[in-house]
Amino acid sequence: MSRFVETMVATANAGGRQRGMVTGEPTEPVRRTWSEVHERARSLAGGLVQGGLEPGAAVAVLAGAPELIAPTVQGTWLAGGSVTMLHQPTPRTDLAQWADDTLTVLRMIGSRLVLLGEPFDQLAPVLAEHGIEYRMITDLVDFEPLAEPVEVDEDALALLQLTSGSTAEPKAVKITHGNLYSNITAMVERAEFDFTRDVMVSWLPTFHDMGMVGFLTVPMTFGVELVKITPAEFLTGPLLWPELISKYGGTTTAAPNFAYAIVGRRLARVDDDDAYDLSSLRIALNGAEPIDPGAVQAFTDAGARFKMPAECVFPAYGLAEATLAVSFAPLFTGLTVDVIEAEALEADNRAVPVPEDDPRRGTDAVRGFAVLGRPLNGLEARIVGDDGRPRADREVGEIQLRGEAVTPGYLTVDGPVDTQDADGWFATGDLGYLVDGQIAICGRAKDVIILGGRNVYPTDIERATDAVDGVRAGNAVAVRLDAGTRRERFAVVLESTVAGDAEAEAELARQVTARVREAVDARPYSVLVLPKGSLPKTPSGKVRRAATAEEYRERIEAHA
Repeated sequence: MSRFVETMVATANAGGRQRGMVTGEPTEPVRRTWSEVHERARSLAGGLVQGGLEPGAAVAVLAGAPELIAPTVQGTWLAGGSVTMLHQPTPRTDLAQWADDTLTVLRMIGSRLVLLGEPFDQLAPVLAEHGIEYRMITDLVDFEPLAEPVEVDEDALALLQLTSGSTAEPKAVKITHGNLYSNITAMVERAEFDFTRDVMVSWLPTFHDMGMVGFLTVPMTFGVELVKITPAEFLTGPLLWPELISKYGGTTTAAPNFAYAIVGRRLARVDDDDAYDLSSLRIALNGAEPIDPGAVQAFTDAGARFKMPAECVFPAYGLAEATLAVSFAPLFTGLTVDVIEAEALEADNRAVPVPEDDPRRGTDAVRGFAVLGRPLNGLEARIVGDDGRPRADREVGEIQLRGEAVTPGYLTVDGPVDTQDADGWFATGDLGYLVDGQIAICGRAKDVIILGGRNVYPTDIERATDAVDGVRAGNAVAVRLDAGTRRERFAVVLESTVAGDAEAEAELARQVTARVREAVDARPYSVLVLPKGSLPKTPSGKVRRAATAEEYRERIEAHA
């Protein structure tokens, strides 16, 4: 069997008898050891094999309850299949359109089976109506347990990770057993995990790579204690997150910028200094997007009252095409921000450092980027210019990756697509630079706004917008208009509680325009104010710039 499955089975028969997974918080917490999860997985695997699942078959999973997802994905791996977590419909989803998109995904990955579980079991009639074959997860757990895992090799697919792009044009990242084993092993080594003491606390969705690989597969494979709730439970009461860290002595957690910003604000309003004890936290990972130093500072400032060490902030760089993690900052060093000259960055693609005592610090003449550490074991990173040649330290270009954790390719609606060049390098589409071998991310190449020969990064525009009173934190988007032409411009689309009040909208747009012009020396073509919940977002909560531009193009032009 693959090293990944072999390790998971060995864990279930050893340390998995003591450690396990808590689900059902905050109302009905239930704890199951990893051995108990494994026994349910063996029964589920038996049901799949008896039902005719062939080695290498793609199995789609649609469930939200972590106590169902854990044995389901493990059971699929034991049965020799690969797992695809389907995008989940929301209360606002058009179910007919969702079913059509799901059919497209199933055809793309070659899956003829959906495993369905709570709370999406009510969608069974929708699947049946569209001819989608499904089996209820609860119907599979009473089969005769599979005696031995189905043999697969290291190149067999373990995960088909759907990307966060348009559901109409889906793409799945192919993650092999070898990819998975290499990356999860490198992560626990770099993070210096103690499988007997560490406690992971997470609300991240399992249809996202961080939630599935980082905060389900890792603890299940190595036998780490896990407390797992759903995104809905977090969003209903964000302070449940620090409450669970307190209650269970959580040592490791992760979230995107917006979550740290929300919880930082909520913690700051808590009256009781003894409401939480966050002293056990050693890793609060922040990755998958340019890190917002302001959100991190607000989080650590608020957490200090509850004994949270500021050094637990753990900047990282990751993407599904590298299975999950590319680099981790050094342990317990907190957030290190590289402050550089804005002009050299935008005009010359150079990251020129600004000394600590330089009066330009704290002004719009500088930019700051989080330093994200060195690549994990088994991975290499290099920076490449437009001419395809490697760049030196502090020269900005596209980040390319090579190594054991890098995907061999994508599945698309038009067929498989290779991702690596002849030398094994994968072009990420991320722009960044190296600082003494550590990675710093500036942004996505496709999002950079080119104005008069300057490269203006949308994150700088968005942070300037966020600083204006009345803008919902983390809900501002800078979008390119007429990209690649001599008329290239940008617009700002934001959410605010003043949406609908024409006079207040106009005043907010005026303030945003002034602040953005100060920050990046460029005036937005248009500022569009929207009500809460209007911006398109990825499953992990990040705003989608291209989708925003497409959806609101006519209104952007009308507001110019």
